Amino acid sequence: MRGQSRVCLIFSLCLRVSRERSERVVKNSYRIQSHMTPIQHTINTEYAVGPVHCYSAEIAGELILFDTGPPTEEAKRYLQKNVDLERLKHVIITHCHIDHYGLVRWLERETAATIYLPFRDHLKIIRHAERLELMYDLMLQIGFEAAFLERFRVSMEDGTVFPPLPENFQIIEKSLPPQLGLTTLPCPGHSQSDMVLIGTGWAITGDVMLQGIFQTPLFDVDLLTGERFRNYAAYCESLVKLVTLRDKQILPGHRQTIDSVDSCLLFYVDKLFERAARISKLPLDMTVAEIVTKLFKDNSKHPFISYLKASEIVFLRDFLAEPELLRKVLIDIDLFSPVADKFSRAIA
Repeated sequence: MRGQSRVCLIFSLCLRVSRERSERVVKNSYRIQSHMTPIQHTINTEYAVGPVHCYSAEIAGELILFDTGPPTEEAKRYLQKNVDLERLKHVIITHCHIDHYGLVRWLERETAATIYLPFRDHLKIIRHAERLELMYDLMLQIGFEAAFLERFRVSMEDGTVFPPLPENFQIIEKSLPPQLGLTTLPCPGHSQSDMVLIGTGWAITGDVMLQGIFQTPLFDVDLLTGERFRNYAAYCESLVKLVTLRDKQILPGHRQTIDSVDSCLLFYVDKLFERAARISKLPLDMTVAEIVTKLFKDNSKHPFISYLKASEIVFLRDFLAEPELLRKVLIDIDLFSPVADKFSRAIA
């Protein structure tokens, strides 16, 4: 019996050592996974910007999906085939534009994942009707007529531009689980809710930085103030944040991988100056709606396209009204010299 007890004791010790080793392996595995670059998933869209990227990653043993792709059957089939939806734990949205959040309502029904949205998008949900009425008032102020706004109202409500949002969600800035080790960096400009998610050595940037694309800064109401959201001022502030990503691998929402943070930002600023120079010669008393018609010969059947073009004009006019704001920021982040000549031509 004494021999049997000794054998049992030895077996018990071996089992405990084996279990501790297994736990260390699992913990180390999770630690390694948290350092791994997320997997890029590319899904077709019908929009002019082309295919969209979403990303999956396993951190601390929890499967995360960053953005969802558009609300299409093709996108659903892609996620079903390429992401383990039964294990999906978190869905984190960079910003609520159709190609980035379009399947959140579907994922809410099909999975047990928690959905996280930026704070500013949360405001749009809980104050949806108020936001739309304020937006219509703002669009009247920049020259659009009531007949256009009626068509625009329909497009905003029929789900073709903004599909259904989730019924239950958490706010990114408040509720991301700490074990994920993600840093959030709000970088408004393209939209007021743009969110960058930063891991170890990488950053998922949504539409904040895109290679070779001048992403439209969207005309919108700031629900914290009730006034127009100032994309231009917000973008200038975001530039200071974006250059802190110079040592990260940038994982964008569209097109190819970013060559470098500086080259991407310089492309955008360069295009801003080119386009500002184009409208700077137009009479100041021209309304934004009139400029859209004059420059783009806009006879678009879909009012949302006219809205996008108007959004860009408002952004450029804000720059022309206060160009020194951007010049100072570019000097501070050591990016002014390459675009100094174009800056001068834009404000001449």
